[in-house]
Amino acid sequence: MVAHPGIEEKFVDEDEFMQLGSDALVEIVDGEIVEMHPAGGVHHFIGGNVHDPMKVFATKHQLGFVFMDGLLFHLFREGKRLKGARVPDVSFIRRDRIPKDWDIEKPFPGAPTLAVEVMSPDDDSEDVLKKVREYLAAGTEEVWVIYPKQREVHQFLHDNKHITTYTDGDDVIVSTALAGFSMALREIFALPSFE
Repeated sequence: MVAHPGIEEKFVDEDEFMQLGSDALVEIVDGEIVEMHPAGGVHHFIGGNVHDPMKVFATKHQLGFVFMDGLLFHLFREGKRLKGARVPDVSFIRRDRIPKDWDIEKPFPGAPTLAVEVMSPDDDSEDVLKKVREYLAAGTEEVWVIYPKQREVHQFLHDNKHITTYTDGDDVIVSTALAGFSMALREIFALPSFE
């Protein structure tokens, strides 16, 4: 985050924020609490398609932990003052990045190793790109942005200035943050039939 001289930065007090409760669908953006909107079925099916094999892989190889939509990450803070906190749709935290004193009843004190965002019809592209930039600035190594309507995945890497775009079909996305993990896009976009 960039500080601008003469402009007072906004923060949210951590204790006040925690009083909102774990049921609150909120993030902290530029020091302000922003309400998140519930997502539809496509969003959750696709998130599950990524989460489930990622969790099996990470667990089998004892690489770390994979979380489904809901874990809040404190990305930017000064003591108990929060400037940025985000909730990815799917996230992976490598084992060596987890503080030994992390109280798992509370948000994660840092950035995920890998964050996955599934675009919903009401998501604004600029807001999602801002979220990607925040993840990477906070230390996230890799971000996937999944576009269900276009059937594309954009992969952003922390140490790389370009975006890799994968399109539906036989393309396979290979993770660098979760070493050895890959997924075919047809698996990501598979939706159930209700007939």
